[in-house]
Amino acid sequence: MNRPVVVGVDGSPASLAAAEQAAHAAVLRGASLHLVHGYLHPLGYGVPLNPYDLGVPAPSQEAQRMLERTAAELTDRWSGLTVQARQVAGGAGATLVEESRRADLVVVGSRGLGGFAGLLLGSVGAQVAAHAHCPVLVVRPETPAGRPDGPVLVGVDGSPAAGVAADQAAAEAVRRGVPLVLVHVGPTPPERDGADTEQADTEQAEATYRAHAVRLLAEASAAVRADHPDVVLREHPVRAVGVAQGLVEASATASVLAVGTRGRGGFTGLLLGSVSQAVVQHAHCPVLVAHPYR
Repeated sequence: MNRPVVVGVDGSPASLAAAEQAAHAAVLRGASLHLVHGYLHPLGYGVPLNPYDLGVPAPSQEAQRMLERTAAELTDRWSGLTVQARQVAGGAGATLVEESRRADLVVVGSRGLGGFAGLLLGSVGAQVAAHAHCPVLVVRPETPAGRPDGPVLVGVDGSPAAGVAADQAAAEAVRRGVPLVLVHVGPTPPERDGADTEQADTEQAEATYRAHAVRLLAEASAAVRADHPDVVLREHPVRAVGVAQGLVEASATASVLAVGTRGRGGFTGLLLGSVSQAVVQHAHCPVLVAHPYR
C-alpha cells in the first residue's frame, strides 16, 4: 500500500516548518502529502458541558484557506509533489494517531496553535508518541532542516525498540543518500585518584564497558547490514553525563536523529520523561521517533 506522509498544520511557524520537512519526506518516498488540521467545537470548553451536545463542529473557512495556501506553496516549491488538504473534527492527538494508521510517516512541529498547541510537550505529545502506528518526525522551527547533507544518527542500546529505530533510520539514510551513524551513549569515565587498587578496579571497569559498547555496536551494525546492504554505516560510541546530552551533542552534525520509544538504561521512557523533553527541545536537527507499522 502506498502510504502518504501526514503532517499536522495549524498555520503556526512550527507547523509550517514541519510541512516543509513533510514535503521533502514525501518526495523522497515518492508518496503523496496530506495536510491535516484537527479542530474542535469553538463553544463548550471551560464549562460543564459536553461540546458535542452542541452538534458536530463545523470546519473553519479561515483554516481551509490556510491549508489551501500552504498546499499551493508546497506544490510550487516541490516539483511532482501531490498534496491533499483537509480538516478533521477531533482533538489533535486523537486525529494524528488515527491518521497514522494509514501513513508512512507523521510529521509534527514541536509547538503549535489551537488543537496542536504543545503537541510534543504535554498530554497530546505523550499520546502521539505512545500510540502512533507509524514513525513520527518532530521538527523544531529553529532548526527545521538540521544539516541536510549530514548523516542520519540513531541511538542504540541493544533493546528491541532501538532495533526498530535503527532499521527505520537506515531506510531514511538510504533515501537521503547519506551515511547512517549508530550512536551508543555511555557514562563518562570515572576519575582516577592514584591508588593502585582503585586504579586497577577503574581500569577493569573501563575495559568491561568498552568491550560491551563494541559488542553492542557490532551487533546493531550486523542487523542493519542484513536488511539494508546499501547503507553506508558508521559506529560512534559517545561518553556523556547523560543519554540526552550525548544524543543532543551528536545531533549537531546530523540531518535526522532517530530514537526508539522504549529502551534500556538511559533510553527507558525516552519519549515520556526528561530525556524526551531534552532531545525534542534541544536536538540540532529533526527527531525521528520510531514506531513499527501496525
